[in-house]
Amino acid sequence: MTSTTIGRSYRFESAHFLPKVPEGHRCRNLHGHNYRVEVTVVGPLDARGFVKDFAEIDAEMLPLVAMLDHKLLNEVAGLDNPTAEIIAHWFLDRVGAAVSVRVWENEDCWAEVSR
Repeated sequence: MTSTTIGRSYRFESAHFLPKVPEGHRCRNLHGHNYRVEVTVVGPLDARGFVKDFAEIDAEMLPLVAMLDHKLLNEVAGLDNPTAEIIAHWFLDRVGAAVSVRVWENEDCWAEVSR
C-alpha cells in the first residue's frame, strides 16, 4: 500500500526570550519573530480521496496558533524556554494527525520534530 504526504502551513507573530542562554546572548533579550509552522501528515488515501481533510487539520491547528499569536511565548504553558525546537515539540504533542512539525523563526532558521 502506498502512502501520501500532505502539508499545511500556518503563521503567527510572537515575542519571546530564551532564559537558559548565557548572559550577553542576544536571544536572552525580549524579541519577536514572524513564525511559520508546517504540519506534515502521512497515510493512505481514505474513501474521500484524502490523507486528511485540510479543514480537519485546521480544526486542530488554528486554536493552537491563536494561543500563540501576538503573545509572549514564555507565558504559555509548556513554553517557558521557547526555542524553535521546543515550540515544534509543543505543536507535535497537541496535533494528533501530524507526523512532523517544522517551526520557522525566520526565513533562514527552522527546527523540525517527527514521530
